[in-house]
Amino acid sequence: MPGRIEDYAIVGDLQTAALAGADGSVDWLCFPRFDSPACFAALLGEDTNGRWRIAPTSGGRCTRRRYRGHTLVLETEWETPGGAVRVVDCMPPRGVAPDLVRVIEGVRGKVSVTSELRIRFDYGHVAPWVTIQGREVRAIAGPDALWLRASAPHDERDGEIFSEFTVSEGERVSFVLTWSPSYGERPLAIDGLQAVDDTERFWLDWEGGISYEGRWQDAVRRSLVTLKALTYEPSGGIVAAATTSLPETLGGSRNWDYRYCWIRDTAFTLSALLGAGLLEEARAWQQWILRTIAGDPADAQIMYGIDGTRRLPEYELPWLPGYEGASPVRIGNDAADQIQLDVPGELLTAAHVGRVAGTVPTERGWELQRWLAGRLEDAWRQPDNGIWESRGERRHFVYSKVMCWVGFDAMIKGVEHFGLEGPVDRWRAVRDEIHSDRPGEWLRRRTGDLHPVVRLQGAGRVRPAHPARRVFTLRRRAGGQYRGDDP
Repeated sequence: MPGRIEDYAIVGDLQTAALAGADGSVDWLCFPRFDSPACFAALLGEDTNGRWRIAPTSGGRCTRRRYRGHTLVLETEWETPGGAVRVVDCMPPRGVAPDLVRVIEGVRGKVSVTSELRIRFDYGHVAPWVTIQGREVRAIAGPDALWLRASAPHDERDGEIFSEFTVSEGERVSFVLTWSPSYGERPLAIDGLQAVDDTERFWLDWEGGISYEGRWQDAVRRSLVTLKALTYEPSGGIVAAATTSLPETLGGSRNWDYRYCWIRDTAFTLSALLGAGLLEEARAWQQWILRTIAGDPADAQIMYGIDGTRRLPEYELPWLPGYEGASPVRIGNDAADQIQLDVPGELLTAAHVGRVAGTVPTERGWELQRWLAGRLEDAWRQPDNGIWESRGERRHFVYSKVMCWVGFDAMIKGVEHFGLEGPVDRWRAVRDEIHSDRPGEWLRRRTGDLHPVVRLQGAGRVRPAHPARRVFTLRRRAGGQYRGDDP
């Protein structure tokens, strides 16, 4: 059975990611990309849908767990009557093939350890043919092959690959799982122990480029490492999550595939990266968005695949019961075809944040921003699907209107502060029209209800940006709730 969602830790190589539970089981992994079919899908089903557990033979939850500093090298430890053992998990920077490395270290005494590997390709559906030759295992089915190399022996039982051994204090046993196309050549073996050192060095070097000097250093740096882990390095796209179909509420049906790039989410992520001085990631994202939207701007979408793919057809996997029974499990996302009017505003704001941070705007980039602003001049008055991606009738959402205001404000600042060219007087007029409008007037002009993202009793017109945070508030009229310094 899968563990609690909050008990999973992520390791990744900037092209895909694995989730490891507190019991030492990797219950989710897609090879070779974030959006590839999973070879471990126990997270959304049962152990029989694929997982890889390494833990003391006696089993149980770990005693403690941590990352090494601000890296994605995960350490999981167990205390047992016979001693203590540690499992170190990581995915080294991508070479030719993707690898998941697991190293078992004896900390104290002697501990019996068991590795249980059950591979199920195509989201827990396809059992591979397994071949064991010495200490190398090959599992193959359809387009996929996995190769397991270890310094411990293996044997197969009922479609599961077992390794049983004992580690003493100071001993280390490494396992390396490598993906390759089934029709390709045997991938080169890597040194698992060296891979852990290389992975730690990579993340420490990257973390050294963070310039954030504010409060909550550890929490901010860990958050930035996680955001970096969700970056698809070959393209610069940033996925919303490494998983699909984890439910919004346990037992519910709002279970969506988030292994794609939402313009909104990545715009917020970009602001966080820029705020920490990570300009390289910002430039890579800017290039991703320009390539992705290239063509007729009228065809721009709210989300794309990690490589800029536009068509993300949605379908269900009936053989997976879903996390704690929350079904259906979905692959793809039909929200790609939705209208969400806040997204252009977030994109225009992210571009302005980039200008302020020192990224150089390209001529094509400003041309795209001008087109988006032109499209919003009339579109802001229309209903949309909203930030929560309502799949019913389109409605008017306060958040969508506010973010249209933010987008025009960013464009005006581009002209006023950076000397860019554009119809600034027209943009000011639209910005002022949105600012002077009221939710009640939107409601009277259009049929249907007005749906704010957060419903405030007595909410009136949009208030100007807070001077400290550059964000919007809704004026609270009722019961003396409004304060002049209220964010």
